[in-house]
Amino acid sequence: MTIRASTGLANAMLGTVGLQGALADGVLRIYSGAQPASADAAVTGTLLIEVTLNGGAFVHGSPTNGLNWDTPVSRTISKPGADTWRGNGIADGVCGWARYCANPLDDGSAGTSLSRIDMSVGKTTGDLQLSNINAAVGAPITVDAATLTL
Repeated sequence: MTIRASTGLANAMLGTVGLQGALADGVLRIYSGAQPASADAAVTGTLLIEVTLNGGAFVHGSPTNGLNWDTPVSRTISKPGADTWRGNGIADGVCGWARYCANPLDDGSAGTSLSRIDMSVGKTTGDLQLSNINAAVGAPITVDAATLTL
């Protein structure tokens, strides 16, 4: 598993915000290609899918259609079982990695202040397990499972 937390997320976790608070009402972006060396680095690859709650429109700064994590159990948080995390393809390509961005505006550039997590993706393996790893413009893809363990 290849989870990489940003400096901003580590600082939030060490402060009073905590992991769930720092990641509340976020968005998941799935890219082609190789994962960057750090979640502080600029994104690499082509944006293939933006995943939100039920595939709804997402606007940074608003909780509407933002993603949230379930209550921690045994040092692990997961996608809530009742939630549907879905997005439609923005571009054609093979899903290579994902970045979970917290609710504040995140344009994907390099930085150390934003809460982010970079993750591996796959169909049956990876931090995120997707319904399909081959994105196509307009085609829906869901996140079947997502877990973060400390």
